[in-house]
Amino acid sequence: MNDASDPIADTRKWLENIVIGLNLCPFAKAVYVKEQVRFVLSDATTPEALLEELAEELVLLRDTPAEQIDTTLIVHPEVLTDFLDYNDFLDNADAAIEALDLQGILQVASFHPQYQFAGVAADDVSNYTNRAPYPTLHLLREDSVERAVAAFPDPDVIVERNIATLDKLGVEGWTRLLGRKDTPPCH
Repeated sequence: MNDASDPIADTRKWLENIVIGLNLCPFAKAVYVKEQVRFVLSDATTPEALLEELAEELVLLRDTPAEQIDTTLIVHPEVLTDFLDYNDFLDNADAAIEALDLQGILQVASFHPQYQFAGVAADDVSNYTNRAPYPTLHLLREDSVERAVAAFPDPDVIVERNIATLDKLGVEGWTRLLGRKDTPPCH
């Protein structure tokens, strides 16, 4: 991370311009405009410290009414910067949910600058649906997800539409929307 970067500001810009702006997640705008998204900048430098912070945020989200915090983004620029390490860590995130007896209540979604779906080439534009400026753990309430999906006529088309949108936009357009002069990491 360079000294001039502001991970929370960059993540907000990504959420506004990419996730909401391109309607990649049709459910994001409602909670964002109601200020129900909590942004947490983690100072963790080890996976163990991040796991501890994740557990604290899971408990906070569990104990806070959805009207105050519906979802949390933990941005962690100093740890798990390698996608494979990050991907392996997601098993620990699931274990934390289980250890806190939060299965069916909360879930963790994943975003990373080098995100790569299994079986897809690293430079495939579909990976950009899960690429964020920094490694990010997204804590979601299961009941909020279920309500949002139930209100959407055909949630299965979201993924297909997102890939078509990103195909049309291209990596350069994605980078331009973030206001970055550099291109995001692809490998």
